[in-house]
Amino acid sequence: MSTRLLLWAAAAGALIPVMAVLNSRLGKAIGEGLHAPVVLFSIGLLFCLVVSWIATKSFPNPQEFGSIKPIEYLGGIIVGFYVISATLLAPRIGVANFIVCAVTAQIVISLFIDHFGLFGATVRPVTTVKLLGVALLLGGLALTQLAEAKSVRQ
Repeated sequence: MSTRLLLWAAAAGALIPVMAVLNSRLGKAIGEGLHAPVVLFSIGLLFCLVVSWIATKSFPNPQEFGSIKPIEYLGGIIVGFYVISATLLAPRIGVANFIVCAVTAQIVISLFIDHFGLFGATVRPVTTVKLLGVALLLGGLALTQLAEAKSVRQ
């Protein structure tokens, strides 16, 4: 696997908690938390259009949208749900708690998707080592929540 691609993925992941904080701040600045994702996605759409144009010298062809299965649009709803959740929950439960819970769920569900080839994904069977990694991850989630509960009581 290419180190460059892994670093790109790590950078994308590293920016998620930053996005949660900045979007929460944006919501406060404009006076309504639920308006922040609207602004974020507007800017995101412009960014994606620019990158698409630079990389391909074209834009998506709306005539091809009719051949898309409805479930394939679900990703937009999922990312919207995620951004709304990060915007509203990070200030309430903390950025770290939100990210630890979100990433833990992402990895567990990713294993199911890989193992069973859900949604047309390539089948990548779960191994004992992967299960051990998930067990350690779940243990880490439990420890962070115990630490949070202890700090709240003090």
